[in-house]
Amino acid sequence: MSHSLDSTKPAPTGRVRLVSLSLAIAAGVIGVAPFAARSGLLERDWTPHAPDLAPLLEASLAIQIHVAVVLAALAVGLYLLFGPKGRRAHRVLGWAWAIFMLVGAVSSLFIMEVSPGSFSFIHLFSLATLISVPLGVYSARRHRVNAHRRAMTGVFIGGLLVAGSLSFLPGRLMWQVFFA
Repeated sequence: MSHSLDSTKPAPTGRVRLVSLSLAIAAGVIGVAPFAARSGLLERDWTPHAPDLAPLLEASLAIQIHVAVVLAALAVGLYLLFGPKGRRAHRVLGWAWAIFMLVGAVSSLFIMEVSPGSFSFIHLFSLATLISVPLGVYSARRHRVNAHRRAMTGVFIGGLLVAGSLSFLPGRLMWQVFFA
């Protein structure tokens, strides 16, 4: 059975629900951080402020590359997820997104702040990304639209939204940039 990449079809409601749920979970993880700070779980009080880029600028090159490519992947990924499918823009930006995600996954393998000197559970997202992105590209090249959609949506949710929200927990770099 042949699947066409029809750009006139609306986005499936299941995907919208899944992304909405993922955003709610990410917001919940990020939202817990201020309460942890106020309750004395952290060394100092939490006070909102403009982002302080100094911790990011002082971070390792791997972290700087990682942050740059995942921010680009987030922006491009939102367009790909909710924009029209099957058009040239989707294909070109899809290749860019795949490269951003693969570079982000590889760069994350050099980030070991959670477990100094070794991998942590967060690196499982990197492994999943390194497997799922090529499978998603392969599926798209074979016009297996459903398999492509599942692989790429899964990477977007797991690799970007969930793993990204974990970087906002107290003590992590994004916490320092936005909350400390």
